[in-house]
Amino acid sequence: MSAIAATARILYLADSAPAMTAQLQGQPMTLATAGALRDDVSTDEITPVPILTHYDDALGRFPYTGYKVDGACPVPAGAIRDGGFAVTVAGNRYGKGSSREHSPAAEQLAGIRLVIARSFERIYRQNADNIGLFTSTDFSLLTRLEQGASIDADTLVAGRDALAAAILRHGGLLRFGQAYLSEVEPAPCSDPTGPRTLFEKIVQRHLLATPVTPARPLPGDGVFVRADWRFIHEYYTGMCAHMLHAAFGKPLRLRDADRIVVFEDHTSYVRESPAHVRGGLVDNVARMCAAQRDFVRDYQLRCHRTLTEDESRGAAVARAAGISHAMMAERYALPGQVVVGTDSHTPHSGALGCVAFGVGTTDMANAFVTGAVRLTLPQSILVRLHGVLAPGVTAKDVVLHLLGRADIKAGAGVGKVFEFTGPVVGAMSIDERATLTNMCAELGGFTGIVAPDAETVRFLRERRGIDFEIEPWMRSDDGATFAATLELDCGALAPMVARPGDPGNGMPLAALTRRVAVDIAYGGSCTAGKREDFDWYHKVLHWAVQRGLRIAPGVTLYLQFGTTDVRDYCIRQGYMETFQAIGARILQPSCGACANCGPGSSERPEQVTVSSINRNFPGRSGPGQVWLASPPTVAASAICGELASFGELRRRHGDGAA
Repeated sequence: MSAIAATARILYLADSAPAMTAQLQGQPMTLATAGALRDDVSTDEITPVPILTHYDDALGRFPYTGYKVDGACPVPAGAIRDGGFAVTVAGNRYGKGSSREHSPAAEQLAGIRLVIARSFERIYRQNADNIGLFTSTDFSLLTRLEQGASIDADTLVAGRDALAAAILRHGGLLRFGQAYLSEVEPAPCSDPTGPRTLFEKIVQRHLLATPVTPARPLPGDGVFVRADWRFIHEYYTGMCAHMLHAAFGKPLRLRDADRIVVFEDHTSYVRESPAHVRGGLVDNVARMCAAQRDFVRDYQLRCHRTLTEDESRGAAVARAAGISHAMMAERYALPGQVVVGTDSHTPHSGALGCVAFGVGTTDMANAFVTGAVRLTLPQSILVRLHGVLAPGVTAKDVVLHLLGRADIKAGAGVGKVFEFTGPVVGAMSIDERATLTNMCAELGGFTGIVAPDAETVRFLRERRGIDFEIEPWMRSDDGATFAATLELDCGALAPMVARPGDPGNGMPLAALTRRVAVDIAYGGSCTAGKREDFDWYHKVLHWAVQRGLRIAPGVTLYLQFGTTDVRDYCIRQGYMETFQAIGARILQPSCGACANCGPGSSERPEQVTVSSINRNFPGRSGPGQVWLASPPTVAASAICGELASFGELRRRHGDGAA
């Protein structure tokens, strides 16, 4: 039986608006006539954030509606389904960014059966596997289709690891899980065969034995692990509950429900989100959040819900709330554990020395009922950070530099574990280390990790009041195998920015050949809403206030706490007076503008934002142009009215210090 019919219509995601329009109008194309294919197509383009309020068949109207080429979005709602397309073709690193399963689900619901690309991002491809959507890097399949031949399932899974192939043959992970994962047990402990990385040690301690996975897995093998913590947020819970109840009925038994954490962290400012208000999606968000709250109530799950502005002025202000990643690091994750969440920035908690990685909705649904979490065993890259960071240079600048490397942009980090080490890492706080591990998602990595040390112990004592004892095994062995080693002299780094369109567009701020005026300055997100980030915002802004400076005319500065703990810290430190004096708008904890859901998002294409968030894919934070930067650069730019480092701000106003 053929999986892809000979008559399948092919859509080439061309790097040309006319080529896209011609295909949507019915003109058939081949790989040769389509021209250059778009690289780096992100999930923000496949399914823009506002579309995530749908989690049923309605998703099928929206694939590629955020796809941007030649400055335009040529794919209207309904075009893929109405056009009868069954195969999509793209370039390198397809599915970059978010872990949203909505992207492959929208493609599948629109009629797409197969996506062919030169390479895929790890989470996107795993999500596609989990719902039975075929993916391939074999471009010879196009020749067969163009010649009128059908393609069977065996051909489509050739070259995939055994677990991925088995899941696809079952039609997806939930069906596979029903067959194989109802009663899985920990894999028997085996003697190490040689030096191992910290990542490998943690995975081995959490490995599950199944009939279809190897007892001694090697890189590239598919396995299942038992997670210490599973967390989910409102953009996924309704979809997760829907698929679980459809597959298993209601009520159902959740495995280790006391180890599940639910967050409502993206949408508390939805009524101030132009994209949601103009799109008529506010009611959709309310229903989505209600579905999550129902699920929490039905299964008595622990939940953290961010505060609206009204709630922040009332009794609810005492409630612990915030962005999932920051709260997992503040309150839950511990060294040596496995943490999984339905968000690509889950590696944030790897700063504590645990294995933390993002998964899609089906992965989490399966984990809720079986306790088993799927992963394809990755290789590791060792990143040694040497030297001493110059004043005003932060972990964000380090990551933006790494993202701009040619090898990383070409995909050298895709699916890899990034282990950060070296004297610069040793001198960093956990907050700064979390910036490194958090943005492994942008590096294309599976996760990031830092071996626990005295700073880890200090952080856990300060934030949680616990005395954690680091065990001798919690480090990579001498001689452990790494696929590559990156050596970086951090003493040579200067403040960085990333040009609009992709986090990989990194460059030194000083290399800009023209001044870039800004309309919006935004400081916040899981990446840059932590205590130390707010130390930086305050340091720059306090310096400005002392000299009678204020936010530049025409610029709006937003500062958004990552968690209520960060907010309370700022109050104790006396930071709020400075923020108010400078004229910043202070926002309660939420993902907000980073998810294009609240103040700080642009409203018009001509607006320019400097932001400390982690992504600047087209449409990610509104229709305008987003420059990524560090917390001190965001604050300094708000004062100068254009992209500027703290050092440049000081020089402009008579302080020669860098």
